Amino acid sequence: QVQLVESGGGLVQAGGSLRLSCAASGRTFSSYAMGWFRRAPGKEREFVARISRSGSATYYARSVEGRFTISRDNAKNLVFLQIDSLKPEDTAVYYCAATTRFRSDYRVSSTYDYWGQGTQVTVSS
Repeated sequence: QVQLVESGGGLVQAGGSLRLSCAASGRTFSSYAMGWFRRAPGKEREFVARISRSGSATYYARSVEGRFTISRDNAKNLVFLQIDSLKPEDTAVYYCAATTRFRSDYRVSSTYDYWGQGTQVTVSS
């Protein structure tokens, strides 16, 4: 089992940057593929990015590709989401999630077994 705690959200102006962090408990962090999702006001939760256990493979939603970068530090049990060129439509609660279902669709919420509580990102225009 793993517990996840996100941090790094805040209020930023459009065009700015943020770096979200997700701290994981437990000694088996490197056994999990990690994902980031977000839920905007009035919308369903959507996939943002995913990183493999080793960090060698990353995947992004089309809407964020080129602006978001997911990375991880297995020695420190951390996963990051670097968000650049922020847009007002990036306003959402951002969640990190962990999974051992490596063959399941990584874009689907139900693939992930563990979730953090979320961190709010608000982008002003």
